[in-house]
Amino acid sequence: MPETIIQPAFYVDTLPVLGRAILAPMDGYSDLPFRVLARELGSAMSYTEFINARDVIYGKRPGYEMRLAYLEKERPIVFQIYDDDPKRILKAALKLEEKCPDIIDVNMGCPAKSVSNRGAGAGLLKDPQKSAEIFKLLTGALKVPVTGKIRLGWDEKSFNYLETAKIVEDNGGKLLAVHGRTRMQGYRGEANWDAIAEIKKSVSIPVIGNGDVRQAADIQRMVDHTGCDGVMIGRGAKLNPWIFSGYERMEVTQEQVLLAAKRHLELSIQFYGPEIGVVLFRKFIKAYTSVFVLDKEIRLKLVTTTNHIEFQRLLEDVFSKKLDYQIGVV
Repeated sequence: MPETIIQPAFYVDTLPVLGRAILAPMDGYSDLPFRVLARELGSAMSYTEFINARDVIYGKRPGYEMRLAYLEKERPIVFQIYDDDPKRILKAALKLEEKCPDIIDVNMGCPAKSVSNRGAGAGLLKDPQKSAEIFKLLTGALKVPVTGKIRLGWDEKSFNYLETAKIVEDNGGKLLAVHGRTRMQGYRGEANWDAIAEIKKSVSIPVIGNGDVRQAADIQRMVDHTGCDGVMIGRGAKLNPWIFSGYERMEVTQEQVLLAAKRHLELSIQFYGPEIGVVLFRKFIKAYTSVFVLDKEIRLKLVTTTNHIEFQRLLEDVFSKKLDYQIGVV
């Protein structure tokens, strides 16, 4: 049998991306174990949790280096960085490049007050010239492609997404991911897919759409609506990582959930160690089982058990019985 050749969905500079659906970078969620699971289920790229440039330079945050850990099977691997100082972000990016990522991405969309109120993340949307300086510095100094992730503006009175998109492109950026909300919206209200379509028409670099992709069918719907090259999925992937395989959540069998949960737990224990691995995995199993009718006592055990042997037995026990679906959860 001849080998099947997969055609790239798009390129980041000369780097091929073999799929449209991509796990979004999420602080506290897109760690190595979850990224690997998502990649095994079909996510086309791996974005790290965002990395503070100050931590890279000064190494003050405990455990920040774990955010830089990745497996070769995750490539293309994207290190996402944030800061409000162009020279500091350049210094940090040069250090990060030594760890051999495929891409370095500038976070221009984080709405958290601790980030955006100091001018980083979505705070950069208020200072287009600083954004231009950051991209000019990075693209002039780095060997890997530089990309950006933005929102539509600080608030509805300051939509500047077309200006920001052109700044990224004109200063050497090779791809733009767009969350279709403003900083002030946070994650409330509906994502503006029309704005993503405007951006796609205004630039020649690839555009990834982000926001309100909750069902597998939404992936193609966003592509059709916006013309975007890729689709980034965040909150929807927490509940349904099988979305990267094209499954709606209600199509996923108990057996598939158990297999994925055991695989995710195994990855978490390998990466963090038995106790911490279980503790950090519990928020995921809470999401994976949220569609099922479970006794309160069982749910409590799933979010409080710390011993990895007991937790594995608990998983087997929970899924050994036929579970009913909760109505209206998905």
